Amino acid sequence: MTMPPGPPPPPQPYAGMPQPGPTPPPEKSKLWLILGLVALAVVVIAIAVVLFVVLVLRAGTVTATQVKLGDCLSEIPDGSQVRTLETIDCAEPHAGEVFAVLQMPDGDFPGQDAMVKYANRCAPELASYSPAAVTDDLVRLFVLFPTDETWSDGDRAVTCVATLDPPRAGSLRG
Repeated sequence: MTMPPGPPPPPQPYAGMPQPGPTPPPEKSKLWLILGLVALAVVVIAIAVVLFVVLVLRAGTVTATQVKLGDCLSEIPDGSQVRTLETIDCAEPHAGEVFAVLQMPDGDFPGQDAMVKYANRCAPELASYSPAAVTDDLVRLFVLFPTDETWSDGDRAVTCVATLDPPRAGSLRG
């Protein structure tokens, strides 16, 4: 048997066999679907945790200019410039209580010395707010007053705080 010159012809389908059609697209992997759902779940959980922390755990955080008469503080700040404070229910043990918020007159920033002098008005305010606190050796005064920066934003409040060491439950007001 002699072969014609050149390469052999390609295989031919058998007669009566269906002709092959176009190749179907590959099946989408279920793995990618599962990974996508897991990633989505992680993102949703992360958002829920952040919202919980911001809305629930930090619910008592206020700026120093937002505290008001009768607010109780979970702790007394230790810095010279205080931006935020943690307020809590006075029925809980707390380290301080706002007993007066004095408003300084408008005008140019009076300077640190004038602030300290104005803060001397806090002691008589404590006597009015809580006469018993004046004779309590464990009650001290802490004063928050405007800085040059907060003054330019309109802050004129000198906030008088009675500190309690050790912390105690219940209001000092009497």
